[in-house]
Amino acid sequence: MANPRIKDLYLGEIIPALKEKFQYSSAMEVPKLTKIVINKGIGAATADKKLVDIGVEELTMITGQKAVPTYAKNSISNFKLREGMPIGAKVTLRGEKMYEFLDRLLSVSLPRVRDFQGVKDKGFDGRGNYTLGVKEQIIFPEISIDKVSTISGMDITFVTTAKTDEESFELLKAFGMPFASKNNK
Repeated sequence: MANPRIKDLYLGEIIPALKEKFQYSSAMEVPKLTKIVINKGIGAATADKKLVDIGVEELTMITGQKAVPTYAKNSISNFKLREGMPIGAKVTLRGEKMYEFLDRLLSVSLPRVRDFQGVKDKGFDGRGNYTLGVKEQIIFPEISIDKVSTISGMDITFVTTAKTDEESFELLKAFGMPFASKNNK
């Protein structure tokens, strides 16, 4: 089986370009993408437990890997939430599936966002990781609009080995992440 297209891009073009730009002494210093975590919080799950199952099913369809439900760590009476209640779904992608998902996200899903101006560069955490919020799950072609009962969003976190946000930004930009230009914000 051949490498995913975006992994070949990383190995062939991104590593040499970043090595030159940041003056790394070795190709091993070049930051790389280690995993992509997709997390979906389902607030209405306190009233209807089936929504978590639907969220898990949707994430499984989108990523091609089995998603797992997430559970509340604390009880919050105002939200009618008890410790241990299912309140969301998540999936962690690594290796080939991570590159395949990144390729589909950049080439198919993000262009389907209505009035798309690029993704904001405010989602960096200071340690080289980037989180992108998606407002609607229907941007993914795997989701059939007819079967969707409620529109919900998700957070997609790109975990890298970059030491700074600048390195992470350049890595994701090299992958083709469509960051918004400064005058589009």
